[in-house]
Amino acid sequence: MQTIGVLGGMSWESSLEWYRLANERVRERLGGHHSAKIVLDSVDFAEVEAMQVRGDWDAAGDLLADRARALESAGAELLVLCTNTMHLVAERIQDAVGIPFLHIGDVAAEAVRRAGVSTVGLLGTAFTMEQPFYRDRLAEHGIRALVPDADDRLAVHTIIYDELVHGEIREESRERYREVIDRLVAQGAEGVILGCTEIELLVSSADAPVPVFPTTALHVAAAVDRALGDV
Repeated sequence: MQTIGVLGGMSWESSLEWYRLANERVRERLGGHHSAKIVLDSVDFAEVEAMQVRGDWDAAGDLLADRARALESAGAELLVLCTNTMHLVAERIQDAVGIPFLHIGDVAAEAVRRAGVSTVGLLGTAFTMEQPFYRDRLAEHGIRALVPDADDRLAVHTIIYDELVHGEIREESRERYREVIDRLVAQGAEGVILGCTEIELLVSSADAPVPVFPTTALHVAAAVDRALGDV
């Protein structure tokens, strides 16, 4: 089993879920007392969030590239970044290390293609929905991504940052997400990518009339399977 280097803390609520799911999958795959071999570097999300707000992606890239190198030095053999938004600087991170980097967008795209879906709705932070990096990554796999309108994007983003990253789960917010999903389906979405690792704390397949692609769970499964030598 390879050691997975985990860049987390953005937010720690979703990183906690990533860690839990990884250990559960290893236990399911290997049985007994087995658990995942993980080296975790958890950054201070307040620092990263401030960089996001002021659009200082160079500083964010430098920070995460530095932490990625630390994980490699600590023995990581496979690197993952437990946040969709910060994949905006994924190239900087990947270039900083000599170990494989498992891109969450590629994992999501593979799941979408396996499901026979070509057009998806994309939910995430405003950065993920409004900047092209994630949609472009999906397009490389032949997948078209639709994003909500401005009002819905604001609602989706606000719920993430004001509630989910603080571990707050509200039924009225779940209903708001359902409404957004329904509008994306009406626009032609055949599935919905939960393109923020916190969204899975609120929304599941039960909340959508089309297939849902939970990036945290998919990322975990792909990373564990690769660490166990399946890829």
